[in-house]
Amino acid sequence: MASRVFKRIRSRINRKENAEIAKYDGSLKSTIDHQGPFSKEDLWVAQPRFRDVSPENRTHLLLKHLRLCCVIFDFNDESSKENVGKEMKRQLLLAVVDHITTTKNWFNETVCKDILDMIAINIFRDLPPPSRSEYDPEEDDPVLDPAWPHLQIVYEFLLRFMVSTYTDTKILKKFIDKRFLTCIIGLFKSEDTRERDYLKTILHRVYGKFMSFRSFIRQTVNNVFYNYVYDGHPHSGISELLEILGSIINGFAVPLKAEHRRFLRMVLIPLHKVKHLGTFHQQLTYCVTQFIEKDPKLGSEVLMGMLQFWPLQSSSKELLFLNQLDEILELTDKGEISKIAKILFMQIARSIESPHFQVSERALFLLNNDNVASCANEHRHEILPVIYPTLARNLKHHWNPTVHSLTFNVIRMFMDLDGPLVDQVSKKYDKEYEQHRRERVRRDKFWETFCPDGEPITKIIS
Repeated sequence: MASRVFKRIRSRINRKENAEIAKYDGSLKSTIDHQGPFSKEDLWVAQPRFRDVSPENRTHLLLKHLRLCCVIFDFNDESSKENVGKEMKRQLLLAVVDHITTTKNWFNETVCKDILDMIAINIFRDLPPPSRSEYDPEEDDPVLDPAWPHLQIVYEFLLRFMVSTYTDTKILKKFIDKRFLTCIIGLFKSEDTRERDYLKTILHRVYGKFMSFRSFIRQTVNNVFYNYVYDGHPHSGISELLEILGSIINGFAVPLKAEHRRFLRMVLIPLHKVKHLGTFHQQLTYCVTQFIEKDPKLGSEVLMGMLQFWPLQSSSKELLFLNQLDEILELTDKGEISKIAKILFMQIARSIESPHFQVSERALFLLNNDNVASCANEHRHEILPVIYPTLARNLKHHWNPTVHSLTFNVIRMFMDLDGPLVDQVSKKYDKEYEQHRRERVRRDKFWETFCPDGEPITKIIS
């Protein structure tokens, strides 16, 4: 049944194709009817190719193609007529992309308006609700948009349209307004990674091409982050938006403006506390390190922010923090590290004692960082009393042999730096440990005396 329907539609298309081509032949002086409005039935009729019409008619043919491409299809409908219409629209989209890529002098104000209208009708749509109530971007597969065969070509067209040397920026500014940009940024919520990749490139191009919109784009992206960090709104495009911002931050002039410092303090640092940090941690680290390269004095502020949001229960997230901490300490001046040396090493000590061997190893490797080692040497009288008890407990109680070996190497490093200080701290720790052991024995004996024969305390009290 379906094959017979296809044959009838194809035969109708073939019958009209020769008539259409003859009608629009370049040798004829007739113009192309591009007024519309057009429907799905119009897509079943074959359209002439650009090279088959005269140059003066190509603009009208381009307008007709663009208006035909405004017809929207339901990709959940797999009927024969719908499939033929979808394929015809796809071919028209490809023809339009090829035309603006290979042809000169196609751009004018009317064409620009129709292009942006076609793009808006196709891509500015209500995104489907999350398919899962608890979507985990680190574990679950993304939901792919079934309309991608059309959307991909529209996005490719928009990208080539933006970067084309034939587009006039002054005319573009008449039709690309703040509403258009807000809709583009809103599409970053899409779960389809293919769509977000196109959006990332397009928004970056727009940012570079329109200086007057740069402040608005930054503020709109900031609002996305505020909703994500402070209101908990789910968002799939945080990594792509951070990747764009990484390039933008790289171009910031120094000294940094108050607006940019506020973005670091109110957005980038609080982003460390969110649940799915692993999905965008690499891009976040790049943005933060760009700020420190611009202004090394920001190093202590970033480190304090990280220590404030340090994870307590997630070992995987703590590993991300330790990796980022290593990169930041490489860029931070020793003077900035010295401001927070004691607090920093208290956290490093807690991580060294972690039962998760990878966390403990990574924290011990931090001490090989040149800036950390230099700071530890300069402030060893403050730092060694903080870190030595952890090292001693690791040697006695940690279950992992690699952690044992690394802990011993760190202790030996401090002994090479200042042996007498290590002996002094070690004796103080042994004394405190012995006092603690005696107190524990005394407490156990007290309860053994107070609760003879192992009777529960509730029974004795009653």
